[in-house]
Amino acid sequence: AAAKRKRDAPAARPKKRAKGAPSAPEPDAEPGPAGAEYSIPPPVSQGKWKNKERVLIFSSRGINFRTRHLMQDLRTLMPHSKADTKMDRKDQLFVINEVCEMKNCNKCIFFEAKKKQDLYMWLSNTPQGPSAKFLVQNVHTLAELKMTGNCLRGSRPLLSFDPTFDKEPHYALLKELFIQIFSTPQYHPKSQPFVDHVFTFTVTDERIWFRNYQIIEEDASLVEIGPRFVLNLIKIFQGSFGGPTLYENPHYQSPNMHRRLIRLSVAAKFREKQQVKEVQKIKKKGSKALIEEDPTEVVFETPAEEKPVEIQLVKPESKPIVKDKKKPRKIQRKKQKKLFRTEA
Repeated sequence: AAAKRKRDAPAARPKKRAKGAPSAPEPDAEPGPAGAEYSIPPPVSQGKWKNKERVLIFSSRGINFRTRHLMQDLRTLMPHSKADTKMDRKDQLFVINEVCEMKNCNKCIFFEAKKKQDLYMWLSNTPQGPSAKFLVQNVHTLAELKMTGNCLRGSRPLLSFDPTFDKEPHYALLKELFIQIFSTPQYHPKSQPFVDHVFTFTVTDERIWFRNYQIIEEDASLVEIGPRFVLNLIKIFQGSFGGPTLYENPHYQSPNMHRRLIRLSVAAKFREKQQVKEVQKIKKKGSKALIEEDPTEVVFETPAEEKPVEIQLVKPESKPIVKDKKKPRKIQRKKQKKLFRTEA
């Protein structure tokens, strides 16, 4: 029965229900009726989503199919990511900060395509910075048959870094940027509370190699899932998509310069072949060097015997001409064939 209200007294408000998971029954409590024995289990992620990292992953216009598949693979592997339409190439890069603000994202992965063959990746902490620009090489996506592993969609990855990331300051900055972008926040609504794959970042040949491996429970071995790509660092900026340059890679060579050097090497080989041909022609046309006569060369020469010259006074007899007996027969056959054709 409802409680009776007294006159001139404030109404009693019902108590608010706690947002947390329902508490487990005490062990000393008596078991209820048959219907109350089975209770609904609490959700797996009982905590609160505090680290609200959101990553915006999108690209500029002019990317090829491989880049589009790579971008889609990163979105599936990162449950805390968001997508957006392609950005026009005429727009300036600082416009991306406004796009991230509208999408409520504080991190960004932007793929920039140039000349329909070169791919650049921007990793940025918007809007304050820092940001890093990379050249992406050797891209392999999830759809390739070489990658035999598999993992749960939305599961949280482990991040494995090379020891080089702790030795140099620019690599330490990139390590922190990678941790904040690629690690899934705890208790994210779209994530699963399982760890079944590893993101590895390895520094080899002045480049960062990204790999994704599945952890097999039986023997804790690793099987590659994909995608895989290589990041060649260009510059690190203090701001987001611009600002003062904090670090510039001295080992970086632009794709245009690389293609120019290849063309120059091919042209040098062709020029060298032409020069060799010209030298050979000059050697052939040049006068040959005269060799001095050897006085001892005539020692072993023996004169040949002189034969008497015979003069023939009588005309030699002509050979009889032998006519081909089969020739008239052939002519006669040809005439018969012509007559037969005309009659037909």
